[in-house]
Amino acid sequence: MDIFLIVLGLILIIVGLIGCVVPGLPGPGLAWVGLLVTTLSKAIPDNWSLIGVGFIIVLIITVLDYIIPAVGTKKFGGSKYGTYGAIIGVIAGIFLPIPGGVIVGAFLGAFIGEFLKNNDVAQALKAAFGAFIGFLVSTGMQLIVVIIFLIQYFNMVKDNWDSISQLF
Repeated sequence: MDIFLIVLGLILIIVGLIGCVVPGLPGPGLAWVGLLVTTLSKAIPDNWSLIGVGFIIVLIITVLDYIIPAVGTKKFGGSKYGTYGAIIGVIAGIFLPIPGGVIVGAFLGAFIGEFLKNNDVAQALKAAFGAFIGFLVSTGMQLIVVIIFLIQYFNMVKDNWDSISQLF
């Protein structure tokens, strides 16, 4: 059972890494569950501080994932309409059956929201570009967190290799 937990932990972290760029998969959340599952193995000592801090980071990253595209919209001169459009677009983008649905959703949401307010295509495109930049920043933050989780996983396995190897 311990080997299963350790392997499952790695699989969840890898799926979490993929989830950072694939809409609909909660990347950091899956990676955190991978760390949790790994620490449930008897071969890996409990590291509740890592699990607790990781959980808080995942909560913050999850919230920021919805906010950052809106902030990008605002930084590029978008109004509240563009900001709300970006948020709605990100949420709608999760359900779009196309690759990059979240990116397209944030871009189109900001564009439509800003265009409805100002009727100015140039301003709407500028706000939509801000939403796109915000999405890239958010994705980058997720990738950094999941890569850190992956490094922590390998450190846990390396530090406890003697205990793990006795399971075989």
